[in-house]
Amino acid sequence: MAFNPINWLLGLFSLDIGIDLGTANTLVNVKGKGIVINEPSWVAIDKRTREPLKIGAAAKAMVGRAP
Repeated sequence: MAFNPINWLLGLFSLDIGIDLGTANTLVNVKGKGIVINEPSWVAIDKRTREPLKIGAAAKAMVGRAP
């Protein structure tokens, strides 16, 4: 395989990222740093406007509260 300077240069600015969209938690793993995000897979949505209100741990904390 021949040396390609463009691929080499782009490799300096790229990250190897793995995303696990699990049922309970969403994990983001960055090569060399490990898990950088570990959030619950929850979204709180306003019933009238259908817009997201909270995401992750903040949305999970809203469970069981009045609408």
